[in-house]
Amino acid sequence: MKRIVLISALLLGGAVAHHALAQVPGGGGPQPGGGGAGGGTGVPVDGGASLLLASGVAYALKRLRGRKAAR
Repeated sequence: MKRIVLISALLLGGAVAHHALAQVPGGGGPQPGGGGAGGGTGVPVDGGASLLLASGVAYALKRLRGRKAAR
């Protein structure tokens, strides 16, 4: 059974590696000096910042509840 799993994993890994190597590089992305307020390229940070803030609040609540239960 272990041999079948190992062979399957190797074949799947080889297929994934072959597919990854077959990809063509992209067009290079946006050029500096394009449409931002400061003249540079715009970076969307809203989604990541809100997820980071929400996870920080959840962690703080967990720590406060744990501290309250320890008393």
